[in-house]
Amino acid sequence: MDDIPVPLPNKPVRLLDQLRQFIRSQNKAYKTEKTYIHWTKRYIFFHQKRHPKEMGADQLEQFLDHLSINENVSKNTQKTALNALIFLYHQFLGIKLRKLKYKYASKPTPIPVVFTHVEANAVINALSGQYKLHAQLMYGSGLRISECLRMRIKDLDFGMNVIIVRNGKGEKDRVTLLPQMLIPALKQQVSLVEILHKRDMEDGFGEVYLPHALSRKFPSAPKQMAWQYLFPANNLSTDPRTGKQRRHHVMDSTLQKSVKTAICYTKIYKKCGSHTFRHSFATRLLERGYDIRTIQELLGHSDVKTTEIYTHVVKHGAMGVLSPID
Repeated sequence: MDDIPVPLPNKPVRLLDQLRQFIRSQNKAYKTEKTYIHWTKRYIFFHQKRHPKEMGADQLEQFLDHLSINENVSKNTQKTALNALIFLYHQFLGIKLRKLKYKYASKPTPIPVVFTHVEANAVINALSGQYKLHAQLMYGSGLRISECLRMRIKDLDFGMNVIIVRNGKGEKDRVTLLPQMLIPALKQQVSLVEILHKRDMEDGFGEVYLPHALSRKFPSAPKQMAWQYLFPANNLSTDPRTGKQRRHHVMDSTLQKSVKTAICYTKIYKKCGSHTFRHSFATRLLERGYDIRTIQELLGHSDVKTTEIYTHVVKHGAMGVLSPID
């Protein structure tokens, strides 16, 4: 249950607990909270556990230089750390920093690795049960692994042939494709969830976790079928905040291990994993001539430049230059 916020005391005293409380008051995604806390801890420990109020722009520049020079992080990693620490100072502590001068990370953002269509299908066919359906959704709908596993029954719209992705990266909702060939399997999965939910209700359980205090606003919602996870875990788990036993969704690590095993079985020697299906989804659409703005919306990218990175992959393939030896 690593995507459920950890409990906090009513009146936090520790800096990190206070920071968590502040982040939650702004309704930011839990992944954002974990990222901000991670970089705040790294920053504090780098400076021998000094309080951020005792430090400022000079110490922040030293930390960013360290990430670039000593740890050789990518530009995106350095930018993530900077965003987290600017949030810490400007918004949480209310301390405005002067314009920073630091060494920008030189490690380039790598071109995404993609499966060919044959490779994607080979990995999918090496999987079974729910895991096969997970991979088909990531490849056929461009879902991130967390978006796939957090999906609820109500997010499937068979009438409109779309999947509604709620609270995706950047806390954005979006609509993406519902592959026609997956409809029978998805309807069967819904039927399996109905059976499992009925059994849980009979046993005195049947609740699921709802974010942003929705369970207080809609008290009956946690037990409604529409809110149940499409891919529930095999066992009930205990909510760390309330102590209630609930059925959460399948964990990311479980799916990732299954995909890695399937990749090894199919003897694909690329640096790839579950997220490669999403990269491959974008690349296939570009290869077929779909507008990059449409692909951007389907993927949920805030900036089209993020989507444009896939054009480099396509240019190295069918649209590239013919080798002299060929």
